[in-house]
Amino acid sequence: MFESLSEKLTGVFRSLRGKGKLSEKDIQAALREVRLALLEADVHYRVVKSFVASVRDRALGQEVMRSLTPGQMVVKVVHEELVRMMGEHFAPLDLHGKPPVPVLLVGLQGSGKTTTAGKLALHLKKKHGRQPYLVPADVYRPAAIEQLRKVGSDVGVPVYPSSPSDDPVEICRRAWEEARKGGYDTLIVDTAGRLHVDQALMEELERLKESLEPREILLVADAMTGQDAVNVAREFHGTLGITGVVLTKADGDARGGAALSIQAVTGTPIKLVGVGEKLDALEVFHPERMASRILGMGDVLSLIERAEQAIDEDSAKDLEEKLRKNRFTLEDFRDQLKMLRKLGSLEDLLKMVPGAGQMKGLQVDEKELGRVIAIIDSMTREERRRPEILNASRRRRIARGSGTRVEDVNRLIRRYQEARKMIKRMNRMGLGKRPKGKKGKKRSGWLPSLPF
Repeated sequence: MFESLSEKLTGVFRSLRGKGKLSEKDIQAALREVRLALLEADVHYRVVKSFVASVRDRALGQEVMRSLTPGQMVVKVVHEELVRMMGEHFAPLDLHGKPPVPVLLVGLQGSGKTTTAGKLALHLKKKHGRQPYLVPADVYRPAAIEQLRKVGSDVGVPVYPSSPSDDPVEICRRAWEEARKGGYDTLIVDTAGRLHVDQALMEELERLKESLEPREILLVADAMTGQDAVNVAREFHGTLGITGVVLTKADGDARGGAALSIQAVTGTPIKLVGVGEKLDALEVFHPERMASRILGMGDVLSLIERAEQAIDEDSAKDLEEKLRKNRFTLEDFRDQLKMLRKLGSLEDLLKMVPGAGQMKGLQVDEKELGRVIAIIDSMTREERRRPEILNASRRRRIARGSGTRVEDVNRLIRRYQEARKMIKRMNRMGLGKRPKGKKGKKRSGWLPSLPF
């Protein structure tokens, strides 16, 4: 998301940073480019107008014009205005109340409600330690109930046995009672969608709202529909009073106009973002972090959080000990690469590294990790632990077994040897210690620097 917008804004600000002083003409020219970039990203025209006006007022004031680094100050102003546009603060889910707390998922057909119901259940289960209960209340779409049963089975969450012949309100009433008896604390209701907003749909949702009194009414909106998503959010909010938005298919939306417009147009925060097809591909939406990504500043906090969730603490400690004693083997190298894969695609990870998005010609070869792992897997246990025994014939055998070339095997061994030397130097200098978190505790799940 935001790839196109980020690239254009980075180009605009690069030219501003190169100037020691900025004139009013320089700022006006830059803001014209910013306005065009936002409109091309499918941001609502009223939002663009308000955003540019706010940036202009601040950029032409003393805060920027008298600064020793005016280019940097303009970027700071744009960053702050982007954060304000997207809602300023992270908006957590409100799950307070007598359990089971109802959460209503609403939206048009095809927006991804059923999959999002499963993702949300897994998110609440893993990140918040809650016990969710899924309710299929879409009795109109063929196989909708069966689809949610499948999703529930995949995430290990129970699903109420709805029937297409039942009334949705009655389904939810009985499901709430079953969840209460079963000790579940969150009721996630997958409601029926339509191809467009219509009176019958809204009346049914109003009946569900009146019956359940949900703590959260989350609109599931397809990011790839751009301004249509904004219009749908406005209509649903006007009728139901939605409490938040879950933006789906954000990984397929290069423009990001919906994410930048929804909060400003409806006053309703984006709470969660779907960033992939896998059921764990649901992220909390942080306006400040997203603004930093858009401007190429990276998102280190999200990167650290992702590492802490994906990496086993005991494995990290064991690896750290091996690094300190210089006993880092090719087996450890392979295991670390597998850990890296758990964090997501290399391309996504690089976007979270400050400045990486501005590096021209940076190519990410996702297949390279697979090749390296295949090479190491084709070695015997002894060869992985004592690579010095890898003579020419052994290397030819490993290349054949991994479907690679001898040159690839040689390159890996060179990288590994260089990494060993680097680790040895770091140990001499006392570097590579895990950073400490609050109260002096070592941060859990810390991933040491990858040796390649």
